Amino acid sequence: RGSTMAQRLTYRRRHAYHTKSNRTRIVKTPGGKLVYQYVKKPSSPTICGVSGVTLNGLPLRRPSELSNKRLSKKNKTINRVYGGHLSHGVVRERVVRAFLIEEQKIVKKVLKLQQAKERAAAK
Repeated sequence: RGSTMAQRLTYRRRHAYHTKSNRTRIVKTPGGKLVYQYVKKPSSPTICGVSGVTLNGLPLRRPSELSNKRLSKKNKTINRVYGGHLSHGVVRERVVRAFLIEEQKIVKKVLKLQQAKERAAAK
């Protein structure tokens, strides 16, 4: 009985260190050889720039796969203001804040007019 030695494997690219960017799997080819197959890094989810919440409805892709050649714009955004960049809660907060500020301006203007009328009536 001859003991069979495990087949030696060498990297297929010029990167010789066992790092995060050089991860591999051992795969058996149809010819019976064992070879390294390079594994891509898992992509992190898209997060909101303000709140840090992960954004729903967007695919998990590596930055190179998000180019306009590979993925169209409709697959990278959500049909909303700041869609694909800010979470719904942040957008809602901004809209409500803007509305309240405008309302406050109107109230100030009305009060100013009322005070002017009172002063005119007092004279």
